[in-house]
Amino acid sequence: MTNYNWNYPTTLWVGENRVNDLSAACKNLNIKNPLFVTDKDLVNLTFVKDVISQLKKTFNNINIFSNFSGNPIGENVNDGVIAFKKSKCDGVIAFGGGSGLDVGKAIAFMSGQTRPIWDFEDIGDYWKRADEKNIAPIIAVPTTAGTGSETGRASAIINNETGVKKIIFHPKFLPSIVILDPVLTVDLSPRMTAATGMDALAHNLEAFCAPGFHPMADGIAIEGMKLIRKSLTKAVNEGKNLNARADLLAAASMGSTAFQKGLGAIHSLSHPVNAQFNVHHGLSNAIFMPYVLTFNKDLIESRIVSICDYLDLEKNFDSFLNWILELRKELNIPHTLSEVVEPKKINLDQLSKMALEDPSTATNPKKMSVDDMKILYKYSILGKLF
Repeated sequence: MTNYNWNYPTTLWVGENRVNDLSAACKNLNIKNPLFVTDKDLVNLTFVKDVISQLKKTFNNINIFSNFSGNPIGENVNDGVIAFKKSKCDGVIAFGGGSGLDVGKAIAFMSGQTRPIWDFEDIGDYWKRADEKNIAPIIAVPTTAGTGSETGRASAIINNETGVKKIIFHPKFLPSIVILDPVLTVDLSPRMTAATGMDALAHNLEAFCAPGFHPMADGIAIEGMKLIRKSLTKAVNEGKNLNARADLLAAASMGSTAFQKGLGAIHSLSHPVNAQFNVHHGLSNAIFMPYVLTFNKDLIESRIVSICDYLDLEKNFDSFLNWILELRKELNIPHTLSEVVEPKKINLDQLSKMALEDPSTATNPKKMSVDDMKILYKYSILGKLF
């Protein structure tokens, strides 16, 4: 593979074994005492230990924070800030999947704040409440190709008191340097490769379908979908195929870049399920995808048809929908929500209200009501498309 340096939306160092440049990235940002943030499942894996060992050749001591797992909560961020300040760190290396990246970014941000994290929810201009001068620099190293959090200006954190997943936003959540190294993703299981890849697809798809004028986001989203169509099943079936892995890493970063335009009801429905039942975010996005597509059909059909040629699909909405359905089947993605959550545990009124209030709802192509959310949940439980 040829190595490249990309500068949109931030600086990205891309290529095989680029993780070896992590110390150089710290030097580039004048980070002398980094906090290495990764989740408790990753921290003991051999390849992560190898990365930390390499860093120790440059830094006398590497401070590590890993006291969290998937779907992180506010308390995880608070604990990380305590660790950051106790060790007098001056920057964050956010390493891992979505949870590692989101927690790392939030720690770097909150290390310079006095207000609680919930005061910076992605509502209006809440982000202007932040004290910008002490936000620590961030280096992001994704080990999954899904969330795209490495190129995002927000973190998804669950408020444990309310059980609601909140989007915490500030422009300086965007990491200063991102390292996209496909070698770090080769040991990802086929199941997780599939779920995270579908997450990236959801980001690109919803960004493209979101209303509003943003041709740059649209172009990125289309190419992101093309890369996923080309390489997702290949990466699932040939885990050590570095070119396929690199395509997916790029598509994930592209999805996060594109969805500055907006997301939609796939994410609105997913976030409450992630918070209430600890379902993997990419998996829930994959489950809800065809239900939301068919619900929004009247308003997105012409846009979907316009990209079918580029995706090597027949030029009609059903062809695109069938690709999604067949892709899920190939990847062993459940068709119904009831396959991952017991229906008797689902409080439709509560979930529907949470979904309607989710920030992603505002940019769904079709205006939503709580009854719409309830119908979408019901259809996804039953396996019934619109």
